[in-house]
Amino acid sequence: MDNQQLESFLRIQISADQLSAFLTFNRITDEFVCDSQELERYVRSKGVVHGLRTEVLDQIGKNPLAYCKEQTLIAQGKPSAHGKDGLIRLVYDMENTDHRPAELEDGKVDFKEVVQLKNVKRGQLIAERFDPQPGLAGITVTGEELPPKLGKHVRFKVGKNVVVNDEQTAMYSAIDGLITMTDKDKINVFPVYEVNGDVDYHIGNIDFVGTVVIRGNVLSGFRIKASGDIRVIGGVEGAELESEGSIEVTGGILAGNKGYVKAGRNVRSSFIQDGNVIAGEEVLVSQSIMHSNVKAGKNVICSGAKGLIVGGVVQAGDLVSARTIGNSMSTATSIEVGVKPELRDELLELRAKLKQFMESLDKTDKALTILDQLAAAGQLSPDKLALRIKFSATKRQTLVENEQTRERILEIERTLEDTDRSKVDVSNIVFGGTKIVIGRYTKFVKDAAQRVSFRYSEGDIVLVPFTS
Repeated sequence: MDNQQLESFLRIQISADQLSAFLTFNRITDEFVCDSQELERYVRSKGVVHGLRTEVLDQIGKNPLAYCKEQTLIAQGKPSAHGKDGLIRLVYDMENTDHRPAELEDGKVDFKEVVQLKNVKRGQLIAERFDPQPGLAGITVTGEELPPKLGKHVRFKVGKNVVVNDEQTAMYSAIDGLITMTDKDKINVFPVYEVNGDVDYHIGNIDFVGTVVIRGNVLSGFRIKASGDIRVIGGVEGAELESEGSIEVTGGILAGNKGYVKAGRNVRSSFIQDGNVIAGEEVLVSQSIMHSNVKAGKNVICSGAKGLIVGGVVQAGDLVSARTIGNSMSTATSIEVGVKPELRDELLELRAKLKQFMESLDKTDKALTILDQLAAAGQLSPDKLALRIKFSATKRQTLVENEQTRERILEIERTLEDTDRSKVDVSNIVFGGTKIVIGRYTKFVKDAAQRVSFRYSEGDIVLVPFTS
């Protein structure tokens, strides 16, 4: 059959992105006889010249009845590929936590030197920026080239005591100090304040516009505030630690329900007991979290051989991961994911405020009812009239604040609905007595379960097998 005859039987359609071509039969009769070469000529006459599936055309020619009722893909183009995104590479791996004790000249190990500080000198290169790379070009079924897609550009997020060259490709330190990443991935170099021993009455409280290193313990009742990181090589008792960067505690947090540890980025510790810990991004614990209140904007990860979370409340925006949650005595343990902890706290405050508004409105309405009755009876004295005006103004103001509070509650509750990514992973066992909250949904664990992941699905919290 020639192209003109085939025209009455066949239709060729090209997708909007021109990366696919389809063949459809308008009709089929015994007159339709065609081999693969004739079909290919016809398809090419319609402008489809690249990515032809000749084996499919061959099958259509041999057995047209098998293809007459549906669209058949006969050509496939090649999409252009995304290039590599630009990147910023630091001279130190800021996420590396493989702290090994320093080895002395005689081969002995100094366990006091476990914190390897990322120190730099003034004028030292600390970060480089690389441009994005183009991807591979594509080609449409009509033979036109699709230009390659460029990766995303990145920019330096400039913090304190750093300078960038005119080309915006290199960042240098302006002082001798310590590289520190703070909130929103800003790169800083902060001066370092070191304490060779405990933070006690000899040292006192510390408030420093840089990074603080404590080569000892932080005792109860003392306070450390830092613009950079806080590194404690000993333990932390019931003290107050606040950092715009990250906080690392080698010896663990044993707080006795006093003080707090609060970081703009991450908190790392060997264990947390009776503590109050808040992190803008992650809380990373290598042993256990016991009877503590822990909040993280993204993840709480309790790993290691023990990897235990028991008692208290652990909240995270995205993920809580542990080997074991709860214990055989069914100690009440609450794990909450699916909303930033500060939003969850705000929601509780707003609901309490809403309750107060309703009680206040009820009292105001009752008072106004009595005053309205006095006015109707002509018994409203000047002081009672002033009271009536005051109550009316109070009611109007309360109604406005009430409505604003309701709107904010609805706004937060909508974020609670977006719980698809959120989960609680248990690589060993979760015991009864554990409460799992994902977004606005709650599940009480009655019976112990092994190697499970709690996820949200279709209005409920479900258990699926945990896969590492």
